[in-house]
Amino acid sequence: MRIKRFEDIEAWKEARALVRMVYEATNKAPFKNDRGLREQIQRAVISVMSNIAEGFVSQTNKEFIVFLGYSLRSTAEVQSQLYAALDLHYVDDYTFNLLTGQCGKVARMLQGFIHYLKISKPSTNKPSTNKPVNHQPINQ
Repeated sequence: MRIKRFEDIEAWKEARALVRMVYEATNKAPFKNDRGLREQIQRAVISVMSNIAEGFVSQTNKEFIVFLGYSLRSTAEVQSQLYAALDLHYVDDYTFNLLTGQCGKVARMLQGFIHYLKISKPSTNKPSTNKPVNHQPINQ
């Protein structure tokens, strides 16, 4: 399958799901009352999917990898902020595990895609697939 639009990228689809999940959690009390943490985690999670899209329109795979790296870093930022939310009792254990599980899924997909692009023949063309390759999951 040839990727023609960033919306075709599986990692972007999962990042989009993560955005919905984070917004649902942050729009409930008591999380919604902490403006600073709420806005920070919302900006970070939007950055995950936005950098995938922005990187897709890059001219080379090398540039695309840079943006996927930004996305991966933002995923780690969201995950770290979820620990703060858990410690402050803004989310319960179930929600925390659900959200960090989705962060892990997105991170693994990004790591796999980065690996795929690194081993692909350098070109200005976009990759023809987003099938995950063997990779190690991040620690949670």
